[in-house]
Amino acid sequence: MLSTLAEIEVRRQAVANSVERNHKSALGQFMTPMSIAQFMAHLLPVPDKGPIRVLDPGAGIGSLSSAFLSRVLAAGRAAADCEVVAYELDEALHSELRQSLESFTDVTYEIIGGDFISHAVDELFLSRHHFTCAVLNPPYKKINSKSDQRGLLRSTGIETVNLYSGFVALALAMLKPGGHLVAIIPRSFCNGPYYRPFRDMMLSEAAIWHIHIFEKRNTAFNGDEVLQENVILHLEKHGTQGEVTVSSSMDASFSDLSSRLWPFSDLVRENNPERFIHIPVTGKASEIGLPSFATHPLDALGVGVSTGPVVDFRLKAHLRKESGEGSVPLLYPAHFVNYGTCWPKANFKKNNAIASNSETRKGLFPNGYYAIVRRFSAKEERRRVRANVLTPEDTAGAETIGFENHLNVFHCKKHSLEPAVAFGLVAYLNSTAVDTYFRSFNGHTQVNATDLRQLTYPNLATLKNLGEWLMGCSTCSQEAIDKKIRKLEWTPLFIPPTHSKSWNY
Repeated sequence: MLSTLAEIEVRRQAVANSVERNHKSALGQFMTPMSIAQFMAHLLPVPDKGPIRVLDPGAGIGSLSSAFLSRVLAAGRAAADCEVVAYELDEALHSELRQSLESFTDVTYEIIGGDFISHAVDELFLSRHHFTCAVLNPPYKKINSKSDQRGLLRSTGIETVNLYSGFVALALAMLKPGGHLVAIIPRSFCNGPYYRPFRDMMLSEAAIWHIHIFEKRNTAFNGDEVLQENVILHLEKHGTQGEVTVSSSMDASFSDLSSRLWPFSDLVRENNPERFIHIPVTGKASEIGLPSFATHPLDALGVGVSTGPVVDFRLKAHLRKESGEGSVPLLYPAHFVNYGTCWPKANFKKNNAIASNSETRKGLFPNGYYAIVRRFSAKEERRRVRANVLTPEDTAGAETIGFENHLNVFHCKKHSLEPAVAFGLVAYLNSTAVDTYFRSFNGHTQVNATDLRQLTYPNLATLKNLGEWLMGCSTCSQEAIDKKIRKLEWTPLFIPPTHSKSWNY
């Protein structure tokens, strides 16, 4: 069957090259390379007896179904025991899909066009949960909150914001108890409030057995130039959760594949109400946790973090290129360089100031010391969390200042932090330990205030120690910050208290 799979891969590449990118983006679907399809197929167990009913939503030309059928036949099961139900919205692919499935003689198959969500909801209302396995590369596209698709998903109790998570939820629902699902999907479901209902559903309905990550963002679908962090996820419906295999490879060749088992509690922390899913990004257990002295939730320190309130396109009439009478400094991500601030910015495409008046004043902060984290990192930027400090002198001692919406601002009840606390937060947030931990559950370029609240932090004494150290540095490097963090790991002064206390200053 290897020659059959090789032929399917040649046809996949030809089809992928012939379809315009705009068409692919409109459907949110990019076809699965055969190397990935075979890896996914080998995650699905082959039952010793009984019928094998395969669900393939968003089937494309059938690479995933074909890879699994090849595995089933290689395991000695009869083709006559196999049935494939393949959904594909793009009817232009149906002839290629049919050709792939017909290459497996005696396998029963059905190709269904139209919208998978609509068909699946009808099946579920008829209580048809009859598939033994599902293998899918679902479309990646946002669902409008008022769309028919969103309403259909809600009718089955599924609340989600993207087609890919909707497809996975429906496919899981259509499995028999004990059925297995393998999907290649973006990592964005692992964190953030919008995917919380999907995480709740998935974790209550299935056990996670395997997660595979690609070390580079643009390698899973490199032929289609897709820049997205993807994972391969293996679930068992109503399975009893045990240890989880986490594997990784640099790219879709899997030539450097490595894996290890992790306790489920390391991936989904009991004390995290958001139920973020942490995917270890290295093979060392010590490298996916925050420093041992960082045990305090942010609000216990009297510190808050908020998204910058100035949404510039809504306040166009009040924006100013330069600061002057009646205006105050406006800070964008580009104003923050290294660990500090560069304001005003010459020849800046955006604006350096905003008018201070009755319409803007409620969104301004008093000048002071703040820790700033950009909400978006560049697509291939090495670090996800990048923190900077803002001091009153950075904005020429202005009375008030504005923070643009692409910034996260650490503050004390919308007022200035203590200087050492602001600098301490910047040192801590810029440590490799925090960035590595953050990337274990955040698979996209966005850093939300919600994500930053999910981190735990050092107590105030430790933050001030870090801040005073950073304030005393004439120049500071990543190596120096990490060395300072490691030193605090064994400094007795900073062992966390055993009792709960709300820190105020």
